[in-house]
Amino acid sequence: MPDSARLPDRPVIRQLPPDAVNRIAAGEVVERPAAAVKELVENALDAGATAISVSIEDGGLKRICVEDNGCGMSGADMLMALERHATSKLAPGADGMIDLLNIHTMGFRGEALPSIASVSRMTITSRAAGEDAAEVFIEAGRVEGPKPAAWTGKGETGTRIEVRDLFHATPARLKFMKSDRAETMAVTDAVKRLAMANADVSFSLESNGRSTFRYAAHQPTPEGHLERLGAIMGRDFRENAIAIESERDGVQLSGFAGLPTLNRGNGSYQYLFVNGRPVKDRMLTGVIRAAYQDFLARDRHPMAALFVDCDPELVDVNVHPAKTEVRFRDAGNVRGLIIGSLRHSLAAAGHRASTTVAGYALGRMQSEGESQRDAPLPQPSVWDRSSLFRDSYGSPPPRPQVSPQAYEPAPPTPGMAEGETRYDAPSVRMEADLPQDGATHDFPLGVARAQLHETYIVAQTRDGIVIVDQHAAHERLVYEQMKAQMASDGVKRQALLIPEVVELAEDEATRVLDRAEELAEMGLEIEAFGAGAVCVRATPALFGNMDAASLIKDLADDFAEYEEGLALKERFEDVMGNMACAGGAVRAGRRLNADEMNALLRQMEATPYSGQCNHGRPTYVELKLADIERLFGRR
Repeated sequence: MPDSARLPDRPVIRQLPPDAVNRIAAGEVVERPAAAVKELVENALDAGATAISVSIEDGGLKRICVEDNGCGMSGADMLMALERHATSKLAPGADGMIDLLNIHTMGFRGEALPSIASVSRMTITSRAAGEDAAEVFIEAGRVEGPKPAAWTGKGETGTRIEVRDLFHATPARLKFMKSDRAETMAVTDAVKRLAMANADVSFSLESNGRSTFRYAAHQPTPEGHLERLGAIMGRDFRENAIAIESERDGVQLSGFAGLPTLNRGNGSYQYLFVNGRPVKDRMLTGVIRAAYQDFLARDRHPMAALFVDCDPELVDVNVHPAKTEVRFRDAGNVRGLIIGSLRHSLAAAGHRASTTVAGYALGRMQSEGESQRDAPLPQPSVWDRSSLFRDSYGSPPPRPQVSPQAYEPAPPTPGMAEGETRYDAPSVRMEADLPQDGATHDFPLGVARAQLHETYIVAQTRDGIVIVDQHAAHERLVYEQMKAQMASDGVKRQALLIPEVVELAEDEATRVLDRAEELAEMGLEIEAFGAGAVCVRATPALFGNMDAASLIKDLADDFAEYEEGLALKERFEDVMGNMACAGGAVRAGRRLNADEMNALLRQMEATPYSGQCNHGRPTYVELKLADIERLFGRR
C-alpha cells in the first residue's frame, strides 16, 4: 500500500462566521453574569457617568440592566459599537498606529457589547447631547434599529443597556452556572470593587426588585474615599484604617490599611487597584503578608484597599481578556513600595489598637439576657498619635463628691511595702502613693492605678481606663529593641557568671548548635557540652535574668520546622519574636511597682506597633468612661 493511502484528506481552512466568532469571544470575556455586569459598568465609567444603577434578576441570568448618565450615543454610534473590535477608547497616533501599551480607560478591546449580544437578547437605549434618544435591539446577530425611543434616564444624556436571557444562545454554558445566590454574590462583588475605585460616582444595585446597596457619591478626597471604603468594607475598617501614601520611581501608592488588631480569617478583604482598575493579583497576598508578618498570627489576615497609579506604559493591562490581571514592567519596585509603605504607616500609628478590641470587651460585659439588638455595641475610639501634640484634651469628667469619712483604708498587711494597699483579693493591689493630680491623665495610656492578678495593669486616662497585658506589651517592646540593635551592630549580649547547661536529645542539640553563629548575632552565645547538651554562655542583654533552658528548648522545636538551608535571617521575625516571648518579656505573674508599671506605659507610647504583641494579639484594651457608664445605666 502506498504511503499516500495512509495520509488523511487535506483539511479545508474556513473563515468562521461572525456569530460563531462572537460566541467564542463571549466565552472568554463573558464567562458569567458578573463579567457582563463588570464590562457594562466599566463602559459607563469610561462614558463619564457620575451615577450608575444596576438591576439584575435571577443572578443576572434572566435580566441585567445597567443605566448611567454618561455622554450617551447616537443611533449610528450604537450600530458601530456592536461591531467586533470597535471602540471609542483607542485612537491612532500621528503615525497612524495605535499604541496598545498606553491605555487610559477601563475597557479597550471592543469585544464586550458584541460578545454579550451574541449570547443574549440585548436592548440599548441612549441619548447623546444634541441628539434624539434612539434604541437598538439585538438577538443572535440580528439587529433591529436604530429607532426613536423615549428617554427617561438619570440625566439629559446617558445609556441604558438591558440584557435578557443571558447564554440562551449557548445552553451548554448554562450548565456551568452556579446557583442564583452565588451568581448574585459575584455580581455584587464586581460592582462593589468598581465602586471602591470610583468614590465620586454614585452606585446602586437591585436584585429581584430589592435594593442590595446604594452608595452616594463623595468628594474626590482621601476622606471621601475612606467613607466609600467604610460603606463597603464596614464601619470597623473606617474607624481603624491608616492612610497609605507613597511614591517611588514613577509609581504612586495610596489607599488605606487596617490596624493589625483588625483582622480576618481569610484574605477576602484585601483589594488591589491599578490605575483605577480592580485586579486580582497573586502578588498581593504575599506582599501584604510580608508587610504584616511581625504583627499577625499565620492564620489571620489584615484588611486593606490599595491603589497603584503609574504611567500606563509601566503596566500591561492586556494580559487577560477579562482584564482582571496585569503585569508590571518592574514588579520588584511595586512590591517594595507596597511593603515599605505599609510598614511605615503601621509604625506611624504608634501603639494604636483597633476599636474592635474594646467593642468586643464591652460586648462580653453585656448581661446574657440583654439582646444586642436592644443595646447596640458601643465602639469607643482609640488614642490618635496626633493627640500628643494637642494643647488641650477637653474638660475631664466631674469627679464624684465623696466624704473624707466615707472610706478608711485598712491597715497595711504585715510584709507589704510602705504605701501599698491590698484589697481583700490577694491578687489585686493598688499603689497608694500614685500622684492624683489631673495632669497625669494627659498621657495617652494614662497612669497606672492597680495591678490585677500580677498580669494586668489598670491605668486611668482623662476619659476612661486602659487595661494592659503586661507580658504581651513588654514582649513587643523587647522585640522592637532587638530589631533596632540587630539593624545597627548586632544584639548586645551579657555573659553569664555561671554558664547554663541544657540537656536535649542529640538531634535537637545538633539542630541548635548548627545555628550557633547565627544565634550569636542575635545575642545568644552557645557551644557544645558533650553529647546532647548545649552550654549557654551569654544571652541578649535586653532579657536580663531569663530561663535559658526554656528558650533553648523552644528554639530546638522551632528549628525542626525550618528548612535546613534556610538562614535564620530569612526567619528573623519568627526567631526574634519567640526569643522575646520566651526570654525577655515581663512574665505574667510578676509583681510590678508603680514606677515599673508607668515606665512600661510610657515605653509603649514611644514604641511603634506596641498595640499588638508579636503574635497579633492586642496588648491593651481602652474603655471610654461614657461606655462604662452605659453599662451601669448612667447614660
